[in-house]
Amino acid sequence: MRKFDTKVQYLKYKVLREVARHAFEDRLMDAYIDIPYTIVPGNEPTMRCCVYKERAIVNERIHMAMGGYKENPNVIEVISIACDECPMGGYEVTESCRGCLAHRCEDVCPRHAISFDEHQKAHIDKEKCVNCGRCAKVCPYSAISNKRRPCEIACKVDAISTSAESKAAQIDNSKCISCGSCVYMCPWGAIVDKSFIVDVVKMLKESDNNQNYKVYAVVAPSISGQFSYAKLGQVITAIKKLGFHSVVEVALGADMVAYSEAAELAEKGFLTSSCCPAFVDYIHKKFPQMKEHVSHNLSPMGAIGQYIKEIDPTAKIVFIGPCTAKKMEFQKETVSPYIDAVLTFEELQALFDSRDMEISELEEDVLDNASYYGRIFARSGGLSDAVAQALKEQGLDFEAKPVACDGIEACRMALLKASKNVLPGNFIEGMACIGGCIGGAGCLTHEEKNKAEVDKYGREAYEKTISEAIGVLK
Repeated sequence: MRKFDTKVQYLKYKVLREVARHAFEDRLMDAYIDIPYTIVPGNEPTMRCCVYKERAIVNERIHMAMGGYKENPNVIEVISIACDECPMGGYEVTESCRGCLAHRCEDVCPRHAISFDEHQKAHIDKEKCVNCGRCAKVCPYSAISNKRRPCEIACKVDAISTSAESKAAQIDNSKCISCGSCVYMCPWGAIVDKSFIVDVVKMLKESDNNQNYKVYAVVAPSISGQFSYAKLGQVITAIKKLGFHSVVEVALGADMVAYSEAAELAEKGFLTSSCCPAFVDYIHKKFPQMKEHVSHNLSPMGAIGQYIKEIDPTAKIVFIGPCTAKKMEFQKETVSPYIDAVLTFEELQALFDSRDMEISELEEDVLDNASYYGRIFARSGGLSDAVAQALKEQGLDFEAKPVACDGIEACRMALLKASKNVLPGNFIEGMACIGGCIGGAGCLTHEEKNKAEVDKYGREAYEKTISEAIGVLK
């Protein structure tokens, strides 16, 4: 077993691995027959009430691994049959209630939803309760708990609710920003991001067979902390062994964006970043009045894709990174001409193992396109540092006052202040995931050391300025 944070991730990976194996071997038609028995062997259930339900859920996972339901434009979907074990009661009074005299819970309730029985035990009227949580905060015994689904708690844009019919979670696409927080937090793996792994396998096979085009892998800098069992150079070799013609750093696109975004900031005086697609989508959905302030630059993914296709118009480009929202971004009209598919690190691991690679035994290749500043885009605060450096390198007489937002809740506060003209800054660096890209839902692991790994990776290119890094493009 490879290094994953949870067994849910491991289960998801196994399905992706077997789907990729079937795709490479031209056996996709057999996937729904073979894979359920590979994942759920024998006749005894291990996770659900019976093996039949387990295999039915695996079939849904296979469908998601093959692209999911096309009628749903969102890349995040709920597997309803897998979503049946979560509490849905909202705030409830537990057995820890001591029937105290203070009744602080009653005093703070704005809707008078709390009453007491003959033993002075508190009870919550669900018809009146608005789930504000004030009662839970003041209870001296911590006797009031919130029985919300983990996915609802994880979703900071309130896009998840419970279906009245199936009692399964459901996603409001008009609110969802495809950040994948719910995917990572669901204890049952009932919320999944659609995969384009079959499309990538098809590209690689067609490129190998007819040589009409080359497939480029553009990798996010957060890759530096992901494959802990091998050296980064060995991972680059493995990517090429899959059939990719070349591996390019998305961090070089980050250098390009930092340079352009700094100039745009100096010209306009106030700007919000355009690098995180979930953050940009959040602005469009929650703060539409702030849309005009979003940087007009492509994201680093789009920028490096555009550059490669200018050099090689026949190129097929696959972004590989930690982000599920990138799967939405690459389908946009402004980005689709430059990016052909998106894979997460989870899916890259599945591709490696579908070809039975022993990565730790491979020779090391080199990945050296970008500057220190481009590489540290992967963690919160990195973009702000890069923009400040780009202003300096261009000799622009403008002082950047960045507000680095670590997570969507911090983004909401910064945007709210900016919309009311009380933000103490002129540049909002928006990162929807905690920690930045290193906290993305598509990571193999979300360990704290990943930030240190990104900084270490950046320092290996520290001798380059942004100007030197993008100078090779001219």
